[in-house]
Amino acid sequence: MANPDENAAGHDLLVVGYGNELRCDDGVGPKVAAALQEMKLPGVRTITCHQLTPELAEPVSQARRVVFVDAAVDAAVGIQWRELEPAATGRIMAHAADPRTLLALARDVFGRCPTAFWLTIPIERLEFGDKLSPLARRGMDLALGRIRGLWTARLSFAEGRGVPFSSCFPSQFANDANQTGAPGSDPAAGAEGSAGTPASGGNTGRSASAGAGRLEPD
Repeated sequence: MANPDENAAGHDLLVVGYGNELRCDDGVGPKVAAALQEMKLPGVRTITCHQLTPELAEPVSQARRVVFVDAAVDAAVGIQWRELEPAATGRIMAHAADPRTLLALARDVFGRCPTAFWLTIPIERLEFGDKLSPLARRGMDLALGRIRGLWTARLSFAEGRGVPFSSCFPSQFANDANQTGAPGSDPAAGAEGSAGTPASGGNTGRSASAGAGRLEPD
């Protein structure tokens, strides 16, 4: 079940952290969302859930921007930040949606599809438990910095103190392979590498690569 914070309307940024918090690193997405909620950033709403469900289409449609945060196993590089486009249809063929299908559902049912991003964090432990590995913890810290940077860039632009929001991405949200990648990974690979296999495996709607392209400046 999703656990939204109390700021249910008028949010500029929605962060959806999803994953299984009983399987160690697979819970890194919800932990990122929970940490952001504790920051109480103005205009930011957070949702933590085990998986993406159709009911999330409504809050997604209400946000100006959405960040989906998930775990990824076998990631070739560090945390990945990708801009998402909605799927061709909002029809959900399995028990859970993926971010692109959820965006399409928001568009088809509620008439609005926000700008959306997919942030995946490399992980290594999936046994039962609630503790993060050092790899997932580093990825979580970096993810929090990136999302807060997104919020700050938007706030600065809205107040006339910064450059356009979209132009911040090429440098500010560069891939962090050298901080979170496996030993021997090539930092020069940037965001071109695979985002990794979904942590839960199978048909759960959590593929970290389908339809996710590189984020480019406007």
